[in-house]
Parts: sequence; structure tokens; C-alpha cells
Amino acid sequence: MDTKTITTYIVDSFTNEIFKGNPAAVCLLDNEISETLMLSIAKEFNLSETAFVQKLDKNNTFSIRFFSPKIEIPLCGHATLAASKVLFEKNPGMDQIHFINIQQLDLMIKKAGEMITMEFPVYDTKPVDVPLVLLDALGITNIAVVNTAYNEETNIILIEIDNCLILRSLHPNFEALLKSHDTINGVLVTATSDKKDFDFESRYFWPWSGTNEDPVTGGTHTFLTKYWGKRLDKQKMRSYQCSERSGFMEVELISSDKFTITSTARIFFEGELSL
Repeated sequence: MDTKTITTYIVDSFTNEIFKGNPAAVCLLDNEISETLMLSIAKEFNLSETAFVQKLDKNNTFSIRFFSPKIEIPLCGHATLAASKVLFEKNPGMDQIHFINIQQLDLMIKKAGEMITMEFPVYDTKPVDVPLVLLDALGITNIAVVNTAYNEETNIILIEIDNCLILRSLHPNFEALLKSHDTINGVLVTATSDKKDFDFESRYFWPWSGTNEDPVTGGTHTFLTKYWGKRLDKQKMRSYQCSERSGFMEVELISSDKFTITSTARIFFEGELSL
């Protein structure tokens, strides 16, 4: 039986150091493969996301799909950045990419030296009541909660607290967190930053649909950017995700429905999958 191989990379996104940021696998496909196989590959890597990229007929245009070890995720920032880094490295003359995701969003990517700028849609949040058991599972029952909100497109709850030091020290009970809600994809906890180079910080917990904690999450910034833009009265901001691995990005609102994420990434591994 012939062995099928897929050129694959592991890339640390939203960082300029290996072993920091958020690792994603990037699989470059010559031909379409089944969703079942994509999910099996993502489970085998057991990273928060694996991206599957295939060249389309249009110049510098690629399809991109994202799978956690549990489900397909429509939009993922760090895996988009990882795929962009790979394609720019493989094609030195390329300085712009269009990624088409499963929702048929056209994600514009541009290279500027070592930095990569990604264009994403802007999403709104609306007020939501958060169950006390969820707050308790996160360990923030007795902490001042500034605001709670919900984003429909990503199916994520946002909780703003008033202390970034507490945010950094959270140790959720993930078993209790998983039982505290049964209809969301994840919960994002955020606070203003006390670091001079950053405006706000966040951590993202998603045992319902991925790993316990995502180290650095571009996708949550589809609603975080507008949320903090209103709170801070800013168009351009610096974001720090204060997970154990940590990572950074600059976000900028460029219109009512689009914003950009600018950051960098490091390629950690290149090899071939044998199927």
C-alpha cells in the first residue's frame, strides 16, 4: 500500500521565542482529505489547534481549516499566524496571502519584515448573566467582577475582573468548570494591564471544545478588540495573554467590521506525516 505523506510544521505563534506563545501544527495539503482524518491528525498532535492549508486556483489564495483535538474551530488566530509564517518562509517573494476559512471569510495576511499582520472580522458582545458555579470553578467568586458579556459568533463568555495580578494567578478547577455550563465553547477572563507596554491582558479556558487553557488566542480578539477599544477609547492597543507560556500582539480597529492583529512566530519543527 502506498504511503501518503503530508509536509507538516509546528510553529510557536505570538512570540519571538521558541517554547513560548501558542504552538500550532500546520499541515500543507496537496489534495483534500476527510474531516475525520483531519480530526484524527489534530488528536494525534494534541495541540490546541492544527491548521490544514491547501492552495486554491487564485494567486496567493489558500483554504484553511482548524481542528482542536475535539472539534473543528471555524476561526483561529494563532494557527492562521503559524500557517502564514510557514508560507512566507517557503515563498520568500510572497508578501501577501488570502486565507479562505470554513465560513468563507477572506482573511488578508501581510508580511512586514519579521512581523505579520492579519485582518480579522470584528464581533460584538452583549451582556450575559454568568452562573455562580462557573465563577467558583474559575476561582473568582470573591473577586470584583467588572463586567460579564457574551460573543455569539465564537460562543464565548467574557469576564472582566479588576486585577491583572489575580488574573495571572488563576488556577481553575477544570472538572468543575466543564460541569458549570453546557452550551459554550469557552470562557475568557480579562483585565487591564499593569505592564507599561500593554493595555490589557487575558486568559482563555476552553475544556468544552479544546484543551484546558489556550496559551495565546487570536480568535478571542475578534471581540476583545472592540470591547477594550470602547473601554479604553483606543483604536490601537497592545494585548498580553498571561498564560504560563505567554504571548503578545498588537491589535488595531481599522473599520466598524474589521481589525488587524500584528505579531510574530517561530518555526520549531518541520517534517513529514506518514499515513
